Amino acid sequence: MKVVLLGEIKGKGGEGDVVDVAQGYAENYLFPKKLAVAATKGNLKQLEERRNNIAKREAVRIADANALKDAVDGKTVTVDAKVGDEGVLFGSVTSGMIADAVKEQLGVEIDRKRVELGKPIKMAGTHAVAISLYRDIRATVNVAVGVEAEATEAEAEVVEEAAEAVETEAAAE
Repeated sequence: MKVVLLGEIKGKGGEGDVVDVAQGYAENYLFPKKLAVAATKGNLKQLEERRNNIAKREAVRIADANALKDAVDGKTVTVDAKVGDEGVLFGSVTSGMIADAVKEQLGVEIDRKRVELGKPIKMAGTHAVAISLYRDIRATVNVAVGVEAEATEAEAEVVEEAAEAVETEAAAE
């Protein structure tokens, strides 16, 4: 069944696209949620009249996505997590935690569903994570997990060694 999409639908297309979908999908999901209309002669004629407005909105969406990409692409955000021996986390870092870290540290609001994590991060270190901003526009954010905790542990060890060295010198005198 051919339908005219009224909004962005992942995997199908964007506003104004005429796509072929299963009849049940159209009647039970797209039509009730007002995401599409049937591709009748009247609806196709209305679509042609609205093409200019759709193109303007699409240009604005692409410009906004590119601005977001410039704001976050290649940046590093830190997610604090408890790290056990051998760099294994207690728990995991999820897409929601990454979205919150991006909002807090970079000041950019990103939906957690747009974070393409694949599977949760369970190891400490720096991981590259893709964020889908709009259609084929993607940004990559480096997520540092547990790096601060490891750094503070290393600093604590150095301080301990220095204190022991001072104590041994004092005992030797």
